[in-house]
Amino acid sequence: MSSYDYDMIIIGGGPAGLTAGLYAGRGRFKTLLLEKLITGGQVMTTDHVDNYPGFPEGVAGYELSQRMRDQAERFGAEIRSTEVLGLKPGNPYHTVVLEGGEEVVGRTVIIASGAQPRRVGVPGEAEYTGKGVGYCATCDGALYRDETIAVVGGGDTALQDAVFLTRFAAKVYLIHRRDQFRGARLYQEKVLANDKIDIIYDTVVQEILGDKNVSGLRLKNVKTGVESSLEVTGVFVFVGIQPITGWLEPGLLDQDEFGFIRTNEEMATNVPGIYAAGDVRAKLLRQISTAVGDGATAAFAAEKYLEEQH
Repeated sequence: MSSYDYDMIIIGGGPAGLTAGLYAGRGRFKTLLLEKLITGGQVMTTDHVDNYPGFPEGVAGYELSQRMRDQAERFGAEIRSTEVLGLKPGNPYHTVVLEGGEEVVGRTVIIASGAQPRRVGVPGEAEYTGKGVGYCATCDGALYRDETIAVVGGGDTALQDAVFLTRFAAKVYLIHRRDQFRGARLYQEKVLANDKIDIIYDTVVQEILGDKNVSGLRLKNVKTGVESSLEVTGVFVFVGIQPITGWLEPGLLDQDEFGFIRTNEEMATNVPGIYAAGDVRAKLLRQISTAVGDGATAAFAAEKYLEEQH
């Protein structure tokens, strides 16, 4: 009996993990993909994807995710819905700890656990999360039909979702701490052309106000120091992302100051046989297309590593 359960264990079922599963299964390696929620990752919170190659008219996030899963399963990847609680590197095998204390052992591990929205970190945010504070426009936008809401941020997601939310809301205030946006020029043009969006530059949220639900925001202009209030019934926060690495023991893998896992160009971490791919990895660009590339590279590198171990 072998002392391992799988050739490759993939942690995370977003585009990076599913692509790694596709390549590993197609390579005839016994592959297990672990996802605690629903496969697709952050793509599942995206209403419409228009920058993934091969879909000139765009594609729904759900449809793209489901196609990726179907393809990975067709090539033999086993997908399980369970939470990963820990990783115990070994030589030559690595142990992944699951909920309930179950353990699975793999010859290689690919970490594709992704990232999650960063909190703005002001009073009222935690208290009113789910009661007017949200991080997913496609999940919650329809709750604010004909209401006045705010979006905080200035990157691609903030700009895209501000436009998306105008489908439902009567008015969307876009609050950005700088005097110009960081997001793609195409998204900036769409925001500026939408008469339902009012932009508040050079401003930060000081506090989220409410009773049982959000009723307003306390704002501060970073250049003048002037404080003001804004009546809204909801606020969507898009101020960046943070890696989902809390399940990793500190110091186990080399990570940057934000917690993203450092790898080389082959997606290898500092521990032999353990790789990282997608949004969880320290990298310049976090998009579906780069996650797919990471997943393919990680699986191929893991395959070469396995061949060398024989």
